[in-house]
This record gives sequence, C-alpha cells and structure tokens, in this order.
Amino acid sequence: MRIAKVEPITTARSLRGPFDYLLGAGEEWGGVDTGSLLIVPFARRKILGVVTAVAGDSELPAERLAEPLEVLEASTTSELIELGEWIAERYCSARSRGIALALPPGAGTGSRARMARTRTEVRAAITDAGAEALAEAARLGSRQRAVLEALADEKECSGPELAESAGADSTVLRRLAERGLIERRKAPVRRRPELPAVGDVAAVSELSAAQRGAVASVVGALDGESPREQLLWGVTGSGKTEVYLAAIEATLERGRSAILLVPEIGLTPQTLARVVARLGDRAAVLHSGLSEGERYDEWTRLRTGEARVCVGPRSAVFAPVGELGLIVVDEEHDSSYKQEGDPRYDARAVARRRARSAGAVYLAGSATPRPESWSELDRLELRERVDARPMPRVSVLDMREVSPKAGPLHPGVRDALSALEPPEKAIVMLNRRGYAPHLSCSVCGETVGCPHCDVSLVLHRAGDRMSCHHCGYGEPIPRECAECGSVALARYGAGTERIESLIRGLVDPLPVLRLDADAASRKGAHGELLRRFGEADGGVLVGTQMVAKGHDFADVVLSVLLDADSTLRYPDFRAEERTFALVSQLGGRSGRGRRPGRVMVQTLAPDAGPIAAAAGHDTPGFLEAELGRRQGFGYPPFASLIAIELAAPEEPPLAAAAERVAAEVEPLIEAAADTELLGPAPRFRRRGRFRRRLLIKTTAPETVRTAIAEVVEKLGAERSLQGIALAVDVDPQ
Repeated sequence: MRIAKVEPITTARSLRGPFDYLLGAGEEWGGVDTGSLLIVPFARRKILGVVTAVAGDSELPAERLAEPLEVLEASTTSELIELGEWIAERYCSARSRGIALALPPGAGTGSRARMARTRTEVRAAITDAGAEALAEAARLGSRQRAVLEALADEKECSGPELAESAGADSTVLRRLAERGLIERRKAPVRRRPELPAVGDVAAVSELSAAQRGAVASVVGALDGESPREQLLWGVTGSGKTEVYLAAIEATLERGRSAILLVPEIGLTPQTLARVVARLGDRAAVLHSGLSEGERYDEWTRLRTGEARVCVGPRSAVFAPVGELGLIVVDEEHDSSYKQEGDPRYDARAVARRRARSAGAVYLAGSATPRPESWSELDRLELRERVDARPMPRVSVLDMREVSPKAGPLHPGVRDALSALEPPEKAIVMLNRRGYAPHLSCSVCGETVGCPHCDVSLVLHRAGDRMSCHHCGYGEPIPRECAECGSVALARYGAGTERIESLIRGLVDPLPVLRLDADAASRKGAHGELLRRFGEADGGVLVGTQMVAKGHDFADVVLSVLLDADSTLRYPDFRAEERTFALVSQLGGRSGRGRRPGRVMVQTLAPDAGPIAAAAGHDTPGFLEAELGRRQGFGYPPFASLIAIELAAPEEPPLAAAAERVAAEVEPLIEAAADTELLGPAPRFRRRGRFRRRLLIKTTAPETVRTAIAEVVEKLGAERSLQGIALAVDVDPQ
C-alpha cells in the first residue's frame, strides 16, 4: 500500500494539510513521488494537490481513503517543497501558499487547477524504403518526390516546413506514410522567448586585477575554501556583470547550476541579453512578461537539466535547477525583491536560505548595497570603473535659490541640456509620473481627489484624464470646481509628462523619450523604448526611477535628478538609504563611454547627508554612518520589524478588529527580549478599504512570529475576523 501525503493548493488559511490519499496499483501511479502534482477529490470538488511525501501506511484504514483522480505531467522537487514550507513558517502564511510558489507555471490553485503542457508538432523523416524509391526513380507524384528530396537533405522536417519547401499538404504526407516511404512522430516544440536587443552586447574582455580577485574569491567559495555568503560592492560601471558571468561559468565547469536574480526583467534587458549571448541555450529565462507556454517551456528546460542557468526576477529563486552551486542577486538593494502579496517573502532572504540548504554560494552585488548586507556579508570590492574611467562629476543645485516662477528646471540644468550635441545623450529622472501631481481650486482650496483612496488625483495630459495611481480610478479633467463651481483650477507641481514637454523645447531637434509606467504599459514597451534610445544619435531619456536601473549607454554624458530630496520626506527609516541609492544609481548611468560624465542634482536640501555622500561617491562613509544611526534607534540589522496589516470596507469593525489583534498578540510577546508593539495606527484609505497597522520591533523575531501565527490561527478558527483582510509582513520594505 502506497499513501500520498497531499497538500491541497488553496488560498484558505484555515485548511491545513497534508491529507492522505491511496495510490492505486495502476501503472500511472507508479511514478508518483514527492513533488508530483495530482488532481484529487476534496469536499465534493476536484482540486490541485502537491505530494509532500509518500508513505507505506496511514492513520486511517485503506477503505476510508480516497484515490487521486489524475497525475499531471509536470512536477516540482522535494527541495522546493521544503523551501516553500520554510517560507510559510517564516512569513506567517498558510503552508499551501508557500508550497504554491514552487509549482510549475500555469498550475493554478484549488478547483481552478490547470496545467500548461508541452507543445508538440508532427515531424517527418525519410525511411530506407523512401530512400530506395527516390534512388530508383520509383513512381512518385511531383510533390511526393519533392518531399522525399527535402527529407533526404534535411533528415527531418515539420509539416509547415515541407509545405513551404515542397508544396506538400497533409494528404501528400499521409499517403507517403501509408506507403512506408516516410515515418512521422510527435516532437516537442520550444516556445522560445523573444529578447529585446538594447544597446551593444559587450564583448568578452580581459578582467581587471580587481575583477579577477573577486572571481577567485567566489570560485574559492565554490570549492569550500572561502565564505559561501559574499557581497560584491563595486562602483557603477566597475564590471560587476562580468564577475557574475565568470563565476557562473566556473560553476558550470564544476557540474553545478546557477541562478541570477535581477530586480525587474523589463528594466534590465541589457543584462539579460549579455547573459544569454554568453551562455546560449545553457541559460533559461523566467519572468511574468513571458506567455504561459514560454514560461512552462523554460521551466521544463531547467527541470530536466537541459538549461543549467536561470535568469529572472524574484520568482526565479524557485527555479527547479538541480545541483545548485551559485545564486547571484544583482542590484541587491532594490526593493522589488520583496513580494507584495501573501506570502510577503523577500527573495534575498529566500535565496540565502536556499543557498545554505544546497551548499551553494550566495553572491549579492550592488553599487549601493543595503546596510544589512554591508554589515553581515564578507565583502569583495571593485573601487574603480573599467579601463580606469573617471567617476562622473556631481553638481548639487540648491533650488531654494531659484524662484518658483522659473519652473521645475534649474537654470544650470536648462543650459546643460541645451548644450547637448549628437551623439551626446542625457537621462533626466523625476520620480513622479503624470503632468501635475494635483489640481486645486484657487477660490475654495478644494483638491480633486480619488473617491476610493485618500489621495489626490494626478493630472495626465495624455488622454486628458485625472488618474489615481493607487487604484486606477480615472475621470475627465474637470472644467470647474465640484465644491464651489469656480473655474479657477490651478495645477501644482510637475511630473514626467511636463518635464518631457519642457525638455523637448530645449533640445529640439534631438529626440526626447519618456520611460515610466504610463509610457511602458504594453508588453515589450520597456525594451522598445530603451532600444530606440540606444540607437538614437543623441537625445534625452526622461522618466521615473525606471531610468536609473542598470542601463549602460556609452553616449550618456549627463544625468539629472529632479527633486532629489523627495524620498527623504517619507516617514520611513529607510528614507536616507533610498535617497542615497537613487542619487548614486542615476549618476552611475553617466560617463560610461569615452566621454566624461556629469551629474546634476536638484534639491531643497543640499546639505542632507545622503545627497552629500552620493555627490562624493562615498558609499562606505554613508553606510557606516547609516549603520550607526540605525543602531542608536534599534532598526535593522540590529532588530527585526514585523507588521500586521488589516483592511476592511467599513472603519468601525476594522478598528475593533485591530484592537482585538493587538490585545491577543501583546501578552504573547511580553517576555521576548527588546520587543515593542506600536499601534494599531491608521493608514490612508486605499482602493475603498480602510486600513490599520500594528508594527512590532524586536530582537527575538522567532518568538514574535510564533506568537503572531498562533493568534492568526486562533482568530481564523473563531471566525472573529469575518470581512477583515489580514496580512503579516515580516521585514516590511
């Protein structure tokens, strides 16, 4: 008797598996093992389940056990199931939600279970009899002869290929097969992802001494001779990608696999193209921009070992590679590595866990690493740009000295942009899309706001709309105030649309392109915009922080950051870190070619520490100061943060639920060392839902996570939170 321990893949927190199912004696059940995907009967439904173990007996008698209905084509690995279970525990989520992260693309959940399948095509090959018929000039129709001649040359062809080369249709092929002159078989067809060509793919160059030292350290870690968790800190343009590629090739030479994580695949097409150009079909790409079939085929190539390197954003940390030897996290400071939905995992923490479990090397890289990584990981350093190119000169422009009537651009920025000549290029960043952040009545002061969120609507000239950037609500631009009827409506502030319009007048006839969530909303638009910018003979790229992420264009000689201190105003202990990274990363896009680069930073706080440190290219100095500040206030990495977030359409029951959760959690964490419960505190209404947040600061995160999980399970069993959405965010970003 074989018993499958099956975890139903559902979103319900209250459902806890695994459940026992009896595997029949049929041949189809013989291959069921840990990681197999089954369709099973469950409470009068058919749902998807994952086998977490196979046992020889059950606590229940065999006659009481149901049998699975179907075993699916794809399966996951026991290693990934264990990783999913760890994620569920660490991030206070349901076990099934953690395991679901490890499933093949397109698996679905619950009763909506489905599975992408391998695409096949019929291919034909000439038989010995067919070769004889061709050689002996046997009686053949003209199209039949053309088919045999094509197959004699090509060995094997598909139906469409033979239709094009020999004019043969399915009837001709069927008659040849009936005569035994050809044989036909079904063969898998790879749905190959299209990779945008952006800029020049750098040729393999000789590594510098510093690069060779970094590669040697990683190789030493692969061979067990140096620490397995390392941080590669290198200034922008120092050749970190070449170090990654050399380390990956060394991993492959040792018969092991590698994973390269990048922040957002659509924003890093050059990195992707460089990896695929170097590694060819040994690399597979996984990201949400692919079709379901493309993702499934790439996933299958990794699962079978056909591909040994996976490149992708945070979800690629679950790539089903065997013999894992190396995980690289590029731009490790980027907040996009944190998942927003439940479970709210951090791909960097998951990568470290997976690397430890597999005995693999974890390599994080960035020009502006997180303070946590700076203090915790062994450090490799690339202090100079490749070919000893100088770092760009940084000018900090004090906007307090400029009249507001002069507009959003400093006179110095206007002059620098106007002086651009082909093939010179510039990148201008303002982390605020739209034309104007809000529209207000000059008579009564009323601001046009979103009916579903406690925020103002943003004016977008494109489409003549007011839009909410939180819920997507939109309405036409009003002609009069809804409160008092006045037509004196005034625009305030500037977004990327307005900056694009202003710059067009300064640099004409040079092209001006805009890269933000509006301009790049359709599939492939990111890569297309970057390709056009790369191919242009001079021009300006305007956008939000998308323009600061890892782009490498040799002709960029000027980087401009507008409103650089805006992130400093956020009520977030990471505000200084993010401001420093933003200024440094954007500045790093300039001066990567033969022409020297220049960076101009507009700000109302020119003396702010992060801006001054970024202007001086002083990453070590900033991080040491930031670590000292965090230690004084008890923030990560010297303590852990865990948030409990609640949301509901009505505020009174939400407030009561938040107080109830706080009352349940507080006594369970009182004994934990250096632990403080803050809140519940209100947050702004979003998408028609009121919100409350509890924040726990602690040096005993395991104790606190256990307490929170206990409370969530208890309240869920009591159904005390009916109508209340609850989420736990460990290490909130």
